[in-house]
Amino acid sequence: MDRYPFPDDLIAAQREWHDTYRALAAPRPRLATELRRRLLLLSVRIEWHPWWSTPAGWSLAARVELRRITAGARNADAA
Repeated sequence: MDRYPFPDDLIAAQREWHDTYRALAAPRPRLATELRRRLLLLSVRIEWHPWWSTPAGWSLAARVELRRITAGARNADAA
């Protein structure tokens, strides 16, 4: 069982944030302005998600865990 019961939309937003960040980090990315705007929108969506107002979301460790599980999924896909 997961230690933090993250909602699916929060996990999806964090995964999309990672994808957008990687696309923006590429040398001479196409549509850089749109990627920056998308990254900002996703950052706001993640930061102000209602789940962070729940008792489970109060912990800073929960934010770290969200990043860890979404990055871990990307590492598994690359293998």
